[in-house]
Amino acid sequence: MNNVFKTAIKLNGLRSLLNPLKSKASVAGGIQQKKFFARNLWYMCESRYEGQIQGTKNNYLCSCGCGGRGIHTKGEKELVEFLTEEILAERKAQKVKTIPTELGGFKANLNGAEVTLTKQADNENIKIIFNVNHSVDTDAEPGLHENLDKPDIGELKSKPSFRIELVKGNTTLSLACSFINPNDQEDGYNDVFGIDELSIYEDEWNENIYAVSGEVIDSYLYDLVLNYLEEKGITNEFVEKLSDYSTSYEHSAYISLLEGLSKFVSGK
Repeated sequence: MNNVFKTAIKLNGLRSLLNPLKSKASVAGGIQQKKFFARNLWYMCESRYEGQIQGTKNNYLCSCGCGGRGIHTKGEKELVEFLTEEILAERKAQKVKTIPTELGGFKANLNGAEVTLTKQADNENIKIIFNVNHSVDTDAEPGLHENLDKPDIGELKSKPSFRIELVKGNTTLSLACSFINPNDQEDGYNDVFGIDELSIYEDEWNENIYAVSGEVIDSYLYDLVLNYLEEKGITNEFVEKLSDYSTSYEHSAYISLLEGLSKFVSGK
């Protein structure tokens, strides 16, 4: 077994530790397992373990008051050392260091894993809400570069489901949307996203509000609704930018999670 895939197996163990529920699902399904594997190989093409961050030492002081090191077991030491290297590599690979506060005319509000985009247009308020949790997938199967002993994997993209709310007065038109897998697109159509559900209600939403599935909406009505959204600025191009934005934000959140895990284990 070559060193790249030995390292991948080691990294896959870390991703399982970070989210045991998803790891459990991967054993049952295999789809999630592919996602973990791709995530772990994301930056290995950069030869991240070829000396530039080797020999990193951690001088954590023990928080228990004994005056010794904060890391008491072999497992803690190995985990913190790995996290130190992992965080450095992830930061180096970040394409966007500062998350923008605006996207395509929409103001962005970030609250944990949830992102809300808002825009005032004429007599209506437009909101787009999505959550970056479990939104990352790969566009391509992992393989090997020709004549190179390095992984060749598709770019990881965050493609979250999102909800569009168009509010006029106290009436809200709500559309639940999601990205369309290119392999699932019908002939003659190149839509990036589709409508999963549509509802309209007064004041606040509740469980008694009727909602219709996008699969049973009249096809001509479905296209007219997409045209309506396009006039509001929610086009295929905009939704692709939304995916890029979500990808950057999810990556930033992932780094913060690694940093939090390192502090937790080291007792700092």
